[in-house]
Amino acid sequence: MPFLSLSVCNFRNLQNETLNLLSKEVFFVGENGQGKSNLLEAIYYSAYATSFRTKNESEIATEGTDSFSLRTMYKEESGKTSSLAMTWQRGKKKIEKNGKAIKDRKDLINTVPCVLFNHDDLDFAVGEPERRRFFIDQSLSMFDGIYLDSLRKYKRILKSRNQMLKDHVYELLDVYDLQMVQEGLEIQKKRAKTILQFNELFADIYEKVTGIDGVHIQYEPSWKSDDMNVVLGHLQSRREAERAMETTLSGPHRDKIVFIRNGKPFIATASTGQRRLTALVLRIAQATYYTRVTGKKPVLLMDDVLLEMDPDKRQRVTMLLPDYDQLFCTFLNGEPYDRYAKSTTTMYHIENGVWQPMA
Repeated sequence: MPFLSLSVCNFRNLQNETLNLLSKEVFFVGENGQGKSNLLEAIYYSAYATSFRTKNESEIATEGTDSFSLRTMYKEESGKTSSLAMTWQRGKKKIEKNGKAIKDRKDLINTVPCVLFNHDDLDFAVGEPERRRFFIDQSLSMFDGIYLDSLRKYKRILKSRNQMLKDHVYELLDVYDLQMVQEGLEIQKKRAKTILQFNELFADIYEKVTGIDGVHIQYEPSWKSDDMNVVLGHLQSRREAERAMETTLSGPHRDKIVFIRNGKPFIATASTGQRRLTALVLRIAQATYYTRVTGKKPVLLMDDVLLEMDPDKRQRVTMLLPDYDQLFCTFLNGEPYDRYAKSTTTMYHIENGVWQPMA
């Protein structure tokens, strides 16, 4: 298991103590609002120096404080024990790996890769197109630093281009068009390849969980050609419309990712349960895809995602979970968490941010 311990200071309602994580599986059990999800958030933050629950990090600091910190001990593939330290104070963040400062969160990629399952994942099925693009971008960014660089450059170019359109300053649009197309075509190429590989996993897992066959992911890129000159010509043809709208009307930021069955959109007619399972299977496929590409097993963080399933589907989902390096799960007190425990599992009861080992 990669995570060995987690030391907490002023992180939400959690006690300022060190949590022993020396187990293959770790279960956090307790009522809602006691700190189970806060612990998963702390583990996720330790891996990526960002929260999956808020962009406003001042919300994370314990009430009455203006800072928080986390220190994690973890085991590398070589067996060496290393440390990650995250400190946030009055808007300034400091990240250290083995005592050395890290300036860019990109350098944390592959340190302790985590795949998070939580209720907000439903947005990947029913939310805005931006959420599905985010999921694919996240899947690639877990291991591909070059893709992350392209995505960052594209967003910077897009922001500048949109500002020029708003300011009615058009002299440099041709320059920005060339830069945008260079980065954008690379993004679309990798998205298309990833979704093609995802479909090999997604459809099979979804059928095993739900009994519904033929559900697959369809990628609809905004630019229909991968020829740079053709795309540049397309941008020229939209120039007048973009001047009127004062925004960029095509590019990877407008790509669509949809779920299809029998040639028709699937989500619009799917039940609430089928939609939730779509999002859950996406995460299973993400973890499996990561292992397939890198040869490494991720850490799985599961935040009450089994709660609304009937026992049969819970059993199928747990049987189809990919190989993991470590698994963290949250459960309510009345759930049958013992059913999922193994000889390698440690369970903690969480109440008012305090954790206690369970017998």
